[in-house]
Amino acid sequence: MGDIRLAQGAISPPIFATRLAKAGKSEFGLSIVIPCLNERDSLPHCIAQAARAIESVADLYGLVGEIVVADNGSTDGSQAIAENLGARVVPVTRRGYGAALIAGCEAARGQYLLMGDADGSYDFTEGVAMIERLLDGADLCIGSRFEGGIAPGAMPWKNRYIGNPALTGTLNLLFGTKIGDAHCGLRAISKEAFQKCGLTSTGMEFASEMIIKASLKQLRIDQTPATLSPDLRNREPHLRPWRDGWRHLRYLLMLRPTRVFGLPALFALMFGTILLLASSVQYFSPGTFPQIGSYWTLLGSTLVASGHMAFIMTLIGCLCGIRAGYQPSGLFSRLITRFTNLEGMLLMGLGLVIVGLIILIAVAVGWVQRNFQMTSSILPPVLGALAITLGLQTALGGFALAIVGGNEAHFFGDLRKRSKKNEHDDHDALA
Repeated sequence: MGDIRLAQGAISPPIFATRLAKAGKSEFGLSIVIPCLNERDSLPHCIAQAARAIESVADLYGLVGEIVVADNGSTDGSQAIAENLGARVVPVTRRGYGAALIAGCEAARGQYLLMGDADGSYDFTEGVAMIERLLDGADLCIGSRFEGGIAPGAMPWKNRYIGNPALTGTLNLLFGTKIGDAHCGLRAISKEAFQKCGLTSTGMEFASEMIIKASLKQLRIDQTPATLSPDLRNREPHLRPWRDGWRHLRYLLMLRPTRVFGLPALFALMFGTILLLASSVQYFSPGTFPQIGSYWTLLGSTLVASGHMAFIMTLIGCLCGIRAGYQPSGLFSRLITRFTNLEGMLLMGLGLVIVGLIILIAVAVGWVQRNFQMTSSILPPVLGALAITLGLQTALGGFALAIVGGNEAHFFGDLRKRSKKNEHDDHDALA
């Protein structure tokens, strides 16, 4: 590929295409994937840089490369430009940045995938260091623009100082990663790791999804410096900071149910239970410090009911993640596997409802015996109503889990089978 050269921002198409044609389908070691939507102004520059990167990788590591342009419905002739410059165009009907990259990576024939935007803001030759990391054993390598450098005018201030640090920090906090720039568009991943991640996001949140799922699957993630330059387009960028920022954030939260639902559930249940216990002490021993009145009793009941619902939502979120294949099974999942099923939750719910009804009947009887005078404490009716609420939530939550779990009464059944298989395999290994 030594004949590849720049000629007014473009590469020599016949030579590049001929060299690619000599490689059989199984011989490609590298595929450079470029998502494209009306990028005729910057596409020649990007393909030229991608060709240089392929040449460097071929010289250093002996890998044959290809350039894949995942076109998302361009109407400015970008497809013809890419083909004339020797790239392979993959039409992508499903709209979105993530959709284009997913389709391009699926169609790529290389063992390693290097991806970058088609606006000319990234230097594809910096991806050579990323391929080196993959060859060294990494599964995913992310560029860091904050380490490599951001040229003046290349990134809006709100993205640089607010959006990117906030979203990257949230990702690191929720998933325990140590990524410096989670939204850098220049990144490399092995084809095997890409398939393991099972990426589905069609929009800009694709960048976060790749890191999240790689982390959840305990893949090795490396980082290298990357520079960011002002793009070469004569139009507004596709990125919408506030809209796409919110899409990133909500995606981070949706993939971490134990943090989004579990921690609030734990706090609400603990604090609410403490308030109800203090109210109970006050009920049976009036004047005991601290004195818990009606308002605190109602707050405690509300917190317990809300925490219980959040806990059920945690179970649903974990079940969805496990069935989707990106949520690993930890201690929490194994405990839930052993003790939860539809029939058990229905019986527990029925028991709570019965207890609540008994308490409310006793309250009604006491009301009649007092000649229909109001009681001195609202604790008994609050506890009765709370028990019925928890019972209904438990029973309905059991049905919700069964539906999400594939209409199975043992909604964590697949996980249980995998756990038993792992135990059996461990036993055989020890034997």
